[in-house]
Amino acid sequence: MRILGIESSCDETAAAVVEDGRIIRSNSVASQIEEHRLYGGVVPEIASRRHCEAISGVVNNALDDAGTSLDEIDAIAVTYAPGLIGALLVGVNFAKGLALSTGKPLVPVHHLRAHIAANYLTFPELTPPFLCLVVSGGHTHLIDVRNYTDLRVLGQTRDDAAGEAFDKAARAMGMPYPGGVELDKVAEQGNDKAYKLPRPSVDGAPFDFSFSGLKTNVLNQLHNARQRGETVSIPNLAASYRRAVVDCLVRNTLLAAEETGAKKLVTAGGVSANSLLRRELKTVCRERGLSFYCPRLDLCGDNGAMVAAQGFYEYAAGNVAGPGLNARAELSVESLSV
Repeated sequence: MRILGIESSCDETAAAVVEDGRIIRSNSVASQIEEHRLYGGVVPEIASRRHCEAISGVVNNALDDAGTSLDEIDAIAVTYAPGLIGALLVGVNFAKGLALSTGKPLVPVHHLRAHIAANYLTFPELTPPFLCLVVSGGHTHLIDVRNYTDLRVLGQTRDDAAGEAFDKAARAMGMPYPGGVELDKVAEQGNDKAYKLPRPSVDGAPFDFSFSGLKTNVLNQLHNARQRGETVSIPNLAASYRRAVVDCLVRNTLLAAEETGAKKLVTAGGVSANSLLRRELKTVCRERGLSFYCPRLDLCGDNGAMVAAQGFYEYAAGNVAGPGLNARAELSVESLSV
């Protein structure tokens, strides 16, 4: 079965053709990073306009690269939640038009479920159940993946997402957008014990995260150093900050694994590309006898292949939408509501 997946939740316009939820036949992405870099972050109105301009060409590229036509596509999957509402609406309405004009089933896909599904493309042998740490610019969740469409949130951030915390700290350190990627590179050159930073936790909720205080601590250190005329070692501060964020992520993930008895640990989302996070989770999983999975680097960010992969399983479960499908800026990963 071939699924066409369409993704437009933030600043990548993407489309892909995936076969049987596991085999990538094509994966086309039009990135807006260079334009948004001018503003230090994603400008929602600009993102929506660029999606409108790019989506038709990206979908055509995906079909051409896969050597297939719309007639040979079995269903059309699209990210409908969560994300920037204007950006989501472009993909949703384009997918609705395709489904209506071709008579193909329309499959709504939750963005976080799609990120998790990137692992099915990287590891064809991976099957639920497993514990997944989803970490991105807008989300930080610990999710009990019981089967392909039955997911339960065990913990999540109470304030900033890990990716947001990386991006904002990186910007304060003078790094260009996307800051999290730059901070990871700079941190590789620094001493992660040079600066003392907290490892916040949430009382009474051991699986929940909180990064706003940690981020503020770094901003205050930078501000105070400038006021005193002191020099800050950016590589050392970046390394210390990255270590603190990763320590929090790993700590809570291992607690959740112990509590649930999970034997397989999975990561997903843009921050799963962070080099320290990948190393640390791989090491602790090896020490504890857990199987560890993380997506290929090119599948960590937003892409259409992950949407098509999850779309395959949503379609198999009967999760099909009609022409009334609407975009949702926020929606729990547990929900099947359309």
